[in-house]
Amino acid sequence: MDRDPRVCVFGEDVGHYGGSYKVTKGLAEKYGDLRVLDTPIAENSFTGMGVGAAMTGLRPVIEGMNMGFLLLAFNQISDNCGMLHYTSGGQFTIPTVIRGPGGVGRQLGAEHSQRLESYFQSIPGIQLVACSTVYNAKGLMKAAIRSENPVVLFEHVLLYNLKERIPDEEYVLSLEEAEMVRPGEHITILTYSRMRYHVMQAAKTLVNKGYDPEVIDIRSLKPFDLYTIGNSVKKTHRVLIVEECMRTGGIGASLTAAINENFHDYLDAPIVCLSSQDVPTPYAGTLEEWTVVQPPQIVAAVENLCQ
Repeated sequence: MDRDPRVCVFGEDVGHYGGSYKVTKGLAEKYGDLRVLDTPIAENSFTGMGVGAAMTGLRPVIEGMNMGFLLLAFNQISDNCGMLHYTSGGQFTIPTVIRGPGGVGRQLGAEHSQRLESYFQSIPGIQLVACSTVYNAKGLMKAAIRSENPVVLFEHVLLYNLKERIPDEEYVLSLEEAEMVRPGEHITILTYSRMRYHVMQAAKTLVNKGYDPEVIDIRSLKPFDLYTIGNSVKKTHRVLIVEECMRTGGIGASLTAAINENFHDYLDAPIVCLSSQDVPTPYAGTLEEWTVVQPPQIVAAVENLCQ
């Protein structure tokens, strides 16, 4: 916002309250109420306003207090944000960032614990990224703001308390590149967002058991970084996908199709995808845990694939 006066923030409680998860804390005091605009509880209205602002030259960052609430703005995101560059014959660009917390929290109930990545992945004209660390949250956010394309940035509700040292100098990450988290030889594990931590927890157990998993945080959910993914598949010949998205029509289903279409001849075993169960997320903590992939399931899946 210091660098570019066109950047502004819209959303519920993003101003002097600092956002429901304090992501915009201090921005209203620094940049004023017009650049950090508190909106009514009207997702379709302020998302549409953000699209219009982008059409006229601003670079809005639109916060959904919860990504589930942005279902109310699906028309604006799909029919306006994703399509207007194309339907205007290139007369308009929509440099918009749509961001907010999503995923399964700790007993937040079904409506506040939705996995909506694949809903937005299906929209033509939208780029989709998911951050998982402090470092890539900053780098991807800056890249998204500077992009000429509309970008949906998924932040996981349980990752806001992460702490990490990041460089003082400026850095910007690519919106289309995966991150090699752990090189390995025996199997490729593809994951993103919070599941990165479940995978790395499982990886410690697997290493102790003699396995050498390669872990990739795909980060870009649309488009997939098939260069990085493909090179890994050609090396390990086995693929496990671990996601928090739903099993039917989820990110893993799209990724499975892409790998089978492009790298089928390099596979020595069928692709396995571990996903959340196709049920509304329960409120009860024990049941909620059962709906999401846990590290022991990852360990068991790798052992079966590497037999």
